Amino acid sequence: MGWRGKKLQAGITLCCLSAFILFGYEQGVFGPIIENEDWLDQFNHPSDTHTGIIVSSYNLGCLLGCILNFVIGEWLGRRKVIWLAMSFVLVGTTLQISSYNVAHLVVGRIITGLGTGLKTSTVPAYQSELCAPNLRGRLISAETLFVGVGIVVAYWFDYGMSFVGGSIAWRLPVSMQAVFAVGVIGLVFGLPESPRWLYNHGREQEAIQVLCDIYDMHPEDPVIVAEAAAIRQAVAMELEIDKSFWAAFRNDEMRTGYRVFLAWLAQFMNQMCGINLVVYYIPTVLRTNVGMERELSKILGGFIQMMFMFGSLLPTFTLDTLGRRKTMVWGCAGLGFSMLMVAALLSQADGGETTRGTNFASASVAFFFLYMLIFGASVNSVPWVYVPELLPLNARTQGTAIGVSSNWLWNFTVAMITPIIINRLEWKAYLIFTATNIMFIPMVYFLYPETSNLSLEEIDLIFKPGVNPVKASRELIRGKQAGLELHIIEVAVASSGSK
Repeated sequence: MGWRGKKLQAGITLCCLSAFILFGYEQGVFGPIIENEDWLDQFNHPSDTHTGIIVSSYNLGCLLGCILNFVIGEWLGRRKVIWLAMSFVLVGTTLQISSYNVAHLVVGRIITGLGTGLKTSTVPAYQSELCAPNLRGRLISAETLFVGVGIVVAYWFDYGMSFVGGSIAWRLPVSMQAVFAVGVIGLVFGLPESPRWLYNHGREQEAIQVLCDIYDMHPEDPVIVAEAAAIRQAVAMELEIDKSFWAAFRNDEMRTGYRVFLAWLAQFMNQMCGINLVVYYIPTVLRTNVGMERELSKILGGFIQMMFMFGSLLPTFTLDTLGRRKTMVWGCAGLGFSMLMVAALLSQADGGETTRGTNFASASVAFFFLYMLIFGASVNSVPWVYVPELLPLNARTQGTAIGVSSNWLWNFTVAMITPIIINRLEWKAYLIFTATNIMFIPMVYFLYPETSNLSLEEIDLIFKPGVNPVKASRELIRGKQAGLELHIIEVAVASSGSK
């Protein structure tokens, strides 16, 4: 298309945001459908165990998509993987909307999930490699904001269609996934490949041209020269280490294995805070645990989902100022408190058999609102930012696939067990997620460095052997804020000396 400068940057951002609207739509579209009478009749009113299998089969597909990206992602490149992902979404959506039995539906959901796993383990890395360091947190946070937008659009579309009779009430909302996928395919045609991927595959001239197009500058411009030199240095460092298929698991000179572990753990926290109990099942939760009527549970469920979107506005504009670590710490504390209050209030609700019990149950709804607001403002976005930026270039494709696979593994787990635990454990189910959120606070504090406003190449430096990444990043950021140019040796000495 010949886009350059701000137009090209806007095109990249629009493509990535569209992919994550689709991600959110896929996440949100099925929760209300499992309460639809025509859907229940079509699939013989599945039990809580069977409902868990149907819903979580999509997450299993997403996990398989991450594994597929681990194998072929670095070979294909970022753009081709996004195209492949959208193709899977189109095929899977077609199977879902044409399904008349559970097996057919599950296969369609798994294939759709394959596409989602591919795109969610590629798009954040693609975005992070095509933007300035001071915008990276904001832009990737915007992707997670649009996950919330997709969820809200799906939820209210489902609600509106619930007043329509027949199978179109659930087949039409599911079919809209294909519309978003076609839009992403069209956008990718006009976008360049990642310059870092091009450098890593010996295509230096193409990489420089992409940098020139992104910044609307000439190859001799100091900004292009500096950026190209930093990427070349990173590639040179990584040529000295193992680049075999299993390199992502090894603790080499780049501490790749440890960084992949941090990426995996970040996405574990994203899911085991309990978010998909709310995203997938909030109408069921409000009806089963709180005791609401079906229609009211749908309406309130929609407003609760909107809190996710509103909360995500905060990191979209301020994450590079607030920082990753602080945002995660206060976010996990707030989520743990919210889950604790839900459990405490529901434990006193006595099934809503008295006025006192009804009041306690109703009060718990406020903390579902608070939970979703806090999640959107914190744990929703930071892991998605952390995963691509923590990883070295040589393992960014495979490491992102491993990190995002954690999201889908635990997403699958929560989606699978939630119908069972809310039916059988009732209020005690929320104590599980109270405990996990409290546990995450010290994990973030002691393990995760602050990466706000650091370039991807500077992040490589704080993970040098013998350097404490948490303390090294603190010293490096202080030095940059003071206008100093800190050499990595100085950072390493400062870090090692304070351990």
